[in-house]
Amino acid sequence: MVYAFDPELATAVPALPVTDLGDLALARAGVRELRDRLPRPDTAGLRIDDVRVPGDGHEVALRVYRPARPRTPAALYFVHGGGFVVGDLDVALVPCVELVRALGIVVVSVDYRLAPETRYPGPLEDVYTGLCWLAGHADELGVDPRRIVTYGISSGGCLSGGLALLARDRGGPPIAYQFLNAPVLDDRLETPSMREFVDTPLWNRPQAEISWDAYLGPGVRATEAVPCYAAPARATDLSGLPPAYVAVKQFDPLRDEGIAYAVAMQAAGVNVELHLFPGTFHGSARCTDAAISRREQEEQLAVLRHVTGR
Repeated sequence: MVYAFDPELATAVPALPVTDLGDLALARAGVRELRDRLPRPDTAGLRIDDVRVPGDGHEVALRVYRPARPRTPAALYFVHGGGFVVGDLDVALVPCVELVRALGIVVVSVDYRLAPETRYPGPLEDVYTGLCWLAGHADELGVDPRRIVTYGISSGGCLSGGLALLARDRGGPPIAYQFLNAPVLDDRLETPSMREFVDTPLWNRPQAEISWDAYLGPGVRATEAVPCYAAPARATDLSGLPPAYVAVKQFDPLRDEGIAYAVAMQAAGVNVELHLFPGTFHGSARCTDAAISRREQEEQLAVLRHVTGR
């Protein structure tokens, strides 16, 4: 299918990596290779610590980024993407360093267990464990526990959305704001964008099917066995959730579920901001030289500066 991508993005599409989640070993090797080829960010002046937090029979790894001179006592809790099946703390290194420098706040990244080796609820419980650790160690980190902002991208957006529901229902640590960037939200795969975009770059319907089956288990998606904590779009009560920003991309199969979730939160009385970036596709922001990608980055930082109290 031919898509009306932003012209600057269209020229970059042929050079984008192709990740086949159907061959998970190859996909993970490709992500590691891509990660290792990227120049390491300048971490001078930052304190970066890896910590391990007791979980349910295992340890959850976190990476804590601290600026030399914090500008405000807020914290950002970063949940990486990767279709539930790829990604780690090192994949999150570059965006976390960029965020701690731009915002001047503590950033904590979580290394949740991956599917299919660990299916729902394991990854979400890891993310919840990390949030509890961050809130519980707020004093020593110089963080106000009432000013924790969550940031989830793609499948990390699903985990962040599920985290907000879980923290609300368990009476867990308060979340001041949730930033959902091109979030995965709905296992039913019934929206118009999900049905239409079967061959878009970086993410498409076939990839989504593999991803959900890995996370939930074969034969589970699109059944009544899926709870809202696994697929936040299934939630029937969105009241009491933190304010949210939802970013969606025009030619992303996830576009319509992100829009629907933002509208549903707003209808439930949640303060929501929704932005659809024209001509974009899932992951197109990695084409950093494109004007639309720069706009997206500027918007993201403007929102995060505002909600973290800069």
